[in-house]
Amino acid sequence: MAALFWATLLVLSVTLQSNLRVLGQLKAEVGVCYGFNGDNLPSPKDVVSLYQKYGIKNMRIFEPNPDVLEALRGSGISLTLGVRNQDIPSLASSEDAAYAWFMNNVRPYVYDVDIPYISVGNEVVPGDFSESILPAMQNLQQVLGKNCLDTKATTVVHAAVLGASSPPSAGTFSDTARPVINGIIQFLSSQNSPLLVNLYPYFAYASDPINIRLEYAQFTASQAVVQDGDLSYSNLFDAMLDSFYWAMEKEGVTGVNIVISETGWPRDGNGYFTTPELAATYNRNFIQHVGNGTPKKPNGSVEGFIFAVFDEDEKDPGVEQNWGLFSPSMQPNYDIFG
Repeated sequence: MAALFWATLLVLSVTLQSNLRVLGQLKAEVGVCYGFNGDNLPSPKDVVSLYQKYGIKNMRIFEPNPDVLEALRGSGISLTLGVRNQDIPSLASSEDAAYAWFMNNVRPYVYDVDIPYISVGNEVVPGDFSESILPAMQNLQQVLGKNCLDTKATTVVHAAVLGASSPPSAGTFSDTARPVINGIIQFLSSQNSPLLVNLYPYFAYASDPINIRLEYAQFTASQAVVQDGDLSYSNLFDAMLDSFYWAMEKEGVTGVNIVISETGWPRDGNGYFTTPELAATYNRNFIQHVGNGTPKKPNGSVEGFIFAVFDEDEKDPGVEQNWGLFSPSMQPNYDIFG
């Protein structure tokens, strides 16, 4: 009886610790994106305090912001720093240009702010600056290496780079993206750097709710929904992620990990597809799912960012203004923290 009591207590303790990581503070593998498109957002200093209060240890910003970088000094929060899309051609033009960008935006903070990744652009491929991404990454990585930093230069892509993604094993890059993305992932492989991917099951579900079940999009399906050969998928997130791994494999690249640079679920703006309950369910389940592998890579783990920390009122009306975990007054929009 005593042995049973202690075994039960151990199980309860492990379960409680797991739940506290989800509800009280975020898991170490989960970060939150911090956008600036609002006229009523709190100060960067207050935002850093908010991250610390809720145990959010990773932040992603889309462009350099000196006030944010200053606020992060000594905070213990790791930063994924973005290069603005319009700055990519300059960084691609020469190593000197990349060095100037580095000196202005990174060098002053390297001893006080952990910057594991610098993302050269956001969702540029396919697009006007696509051809400049690889040389910009190469120049920036050269500068980082010469300054003895472990920071990795990478880029952010989204589902539009895939020409096929269902079933996951059919994943291939599109004809327009492939000439650019091949060079990018070859470079990332040579540097042991990850590819950053924005992954949104919400958009897939909202665009085709007849064929994509809500529970499949929200991590709540109790059994496999998609069977792909020997691989079974009970959630759309894993299926979308594995389609990228399959696409890279078809380009001869197998060693590049993927970091989820954005995911989330809006709480308003698109009728019954967007409610606080749905947003809370998706984000809570994403947090629980992070750290696990996928059917294709069961021994791997997922590292990722929820989009976003705040509602941003300068974005387009509707869904785009309603991704925040918090209101600009720093109150939770729904309960994932407890």
